[in-house]
Amino acid sequence: MNYIISWIESLDLRGLNEISVALRLSLAVLCGSLIGLEREQKQRPAGFRTHIIICLGAALTMLTTQYLQTLKYISPDNFVSDPARLGAQVISGIGFIGAGTIIVTRRKQVKGLTTAAGLWTTAVLGLAIGVGCYEIAIYATLCILIAEILFSKIEWHIVKSARSLNIYVEMVEDGNFNNVIELLKKYGAKVVDVEITKARAAEGPHISAIFCLTFKNKIPHEPLMNAILEIEGVRSAEEL
Repeated sequence: MNYIISWIESLDLRGLNEISVALRLSLAVLCGSLIGLEREQKQRPAGFRTHIIICLGAALTMLTTQYLQTLKYISPDNFVSDPARLGAQVISGIGFIGAGTIIVTRRKQVKGLTTAAGLWTTAVLGLAIGVGCYEIAIYATLCILIAEILFSKIEWHIVKSARSLNIYVEMVEDGNFNNVIELLKKYGAKVVDVEITKARAAEGPHISAIFCLTFKNKIPHEPLMNAILEIEGVRSAEEL
């Protein structure tokens, strides 16, 4: 670690020169692409190119701020450059892009929060790269990748047998949800709340319901979902 810091200092990579600028912009592209690649593989709204451009733009913002501080022809009496001012605008302004990736489905399921958080963090990552915090940027990129790749698998392992479960069930118009409720009780589920709605679709009118369930003990959810799908009149069933 000390060797890396000494190497950075010896080449003046924290200053504003051709090598430093090229390194920062290249590192912004690399870090943004690594984060965006994971989102692209999961077919999220903001993927590979979006993360690269956001990280690159944030890095360019901080490079611009650093450049303003080096201008010799501007009198210090009428110009004060605050290094954090432009960066603060990036942090607040990235919100409108993040908001565009968050959607609430007709099944009242919120999607896109992880992508939105990733976009915001990628912007902050670009600010760190742009100001020359190479070590922090590299470590932060690794942490983000660990959170998105490794922790997502841990989260899925925990959720698939959680004691609380929300499920969406869709039935034909004359279907009877009592059969579904009886099956849930058979599996030891307690129905905390249920919301039933009627709708019309291209395949015909149907009734849908969102069940909020709790279990005394942890059980695997997959057998329960398969059993619901076997009930007569059920069109579809999925875990929310």
